[in-house]
Amino acid sequence: MGQRLLRRNPAPVQPGGLSAPLLCVLCIIEHAANIVMPDICNSRSITSHVKPRVLHNYYLKFVLASSSETNPRVSLARLKWRRPAAVPEGMTFSGPLPDVAERCGRWAPDSLSASASGSSDEKPTPRRPRWRIALAALVVLAALGAALALPLALGGGGRATPEQRLTTIRRMLRDSPLVDGHNDLAWNVRKFLHNKISDFNLSAGLEGLEPWARSRWSHTDIPRLRLGQVGAQFWSAYVPCGARDRDAVQLALEQMDVIKRIVEMNAAHMALVTDATELLEAHRDGRIASLIGVEGGHALGDSLAVLRAFYQLGARYLTVTHTCDNRWARAAGTSGGLTNFGKAVVREMNRLGMIVDLSHAGEETARDALETSQAPVVFSHSGAAALCNSTRNVPDELLRMIATNGGVVMINFYAKLVTCGERATVEDVVAHINHVRRVAGVEHVGLGAGYDGIDAPPEGLEDVSRYPHLLAELLRDPDWSEDDVRKLAGMNVVRVLRHVERVRDQWRRAAVLPGEESPGARAGVCVYGPA
Repeated sequence: MGQRLLRRNPAPVQPGGLSAPLLCVLCIIEHAANIVMPDICNSRSITSHVKPRVLHNYYLKFVLASSSETNPRVSLARLKWRRPAAVPEGMTFSGPLPDVAERCGRWAPDSLSASASGSSDEKPTPRRPRWRIALAALVVLAALGAALALPLALGGGGRATPEQRLTTIRRMLRDSPLVDGHNDLAWNVRKFLHNKISDFNLSAGLEGLEPWARSRWSHTDIPRLRLGQVGAQFWSAYVPCGARDRDAVQLALEQMDVIKRIVEMNAAHMALVTDATELLEAHRDGRIASLIGVEGGHALGDSLAVLRAFYQLGARYLTVTHTCDNRWARAAGTSGGLTNFGKAVVREMNRLGMIVDLSHAGEETARDALETSQAPVVFSHSGAAALCNSTRNVPDELLRMIATNGGVVMINFYAKLVTCGERATVEDVVAHINHVRRVAGVEHVGLGAGYDGIDAPPEGLEDVSRYPHLLAELLRDPDWSEDDVRKLAGMNVVRVLRHVERVRDQWRRAAVLPGEESPGARAGVCVYGPA
């Protein structure tokens, strides 16, 4: 019996998640009904302040809403009624008093101790008048009603409204950047304006301007980027598969040039950045951190020297293939992986500090790259193959490899990759996010919508202004904390950037020399000098 008395409550309620009014409600109940609540009003052992008695336990359960505005947790308080009775000889009750008066605003005696060793002077506990018992019962019922009504008053049984969730997301995105992995605006500039941008005003908004207004492929301008609170964007220097060898190199250079000029023309809103620190600084300054990604390994012209030049010009990822094979990597839907030169490309990207992007790559190519790379890799705009069995999406086996590698799968919004159909919804995109989270972990999922390169965005995610609505939808799920949403929105990609930079710095300290491999001579390519 003594051991049972000295044992703490097996299911204590932690006070950190309860609001102050609810704590006081519980203290009123305790005082009125003579209930002892360890770990709520005192966090001490029950033996420190109760008179000797044999405990007859009755359980009263209160379901209380936590204080989180977006993700209410439910706490269960196990309250025990005590009845006075005899105590075995030799049992002593003593100990410091809790600061009940200070925390709950009620009276507490200065000291209390009792011993059952030979004392016969203790007076029996007087019977309480019935009116006091009735009054205590009324107080208990009133307090219980208040405790149950408060969560309902908060709205939706304690759950935040859509407007409250959206407000929370907007606050979060002011503090943590939203980073999108892939946007094809620069290719639309080439299609519509032939890269002649002296009169191109991205700040004015393109929704009412031709030919942008009638194009299903146009989703981006600065007003909508601002409304979507985009903190950082990888702009794609896309090279179509029709361009090969030196033509592909030239096209990539022209696309990088137009991206840099667009950023310079809109310096009040955008900043060209090349590392994680610059990204976060631009976000703190209220500008959209702009990074360059080259889409299509054929843009290298099979040259590591071109890869190094791209890095010096600001490119921070290379998509190893597009929809076509190149001489050193195989695209999605084809068999075969990286050649020896392809593995040399991956190693040189590690040495430079450039991210390896595996969107569009075949499974064997992706597996080879994951096994070769010493730094995290990304899929800049892909989805979960388990939900849409497209060769452009990532199977679970590769998701698990991504988790081991430390990389990130950035979810694409193209309906044909989300549902394998012509239409998709916000909920469908959320399903892909949740699947990657379940298989790889919340640290390995991000956003890579592919705006301006897709003609069928999901309903509710029509353009770059809609990112906050997607994140607010995630907050409906109690499994998503605000910290989880920050990771998805951009901090996972920031972590990858930092890790890639650390690997680069390690290789520099180790004095690793630039790669000099080549894929060998090619038919139809000029050879200068003696053969």
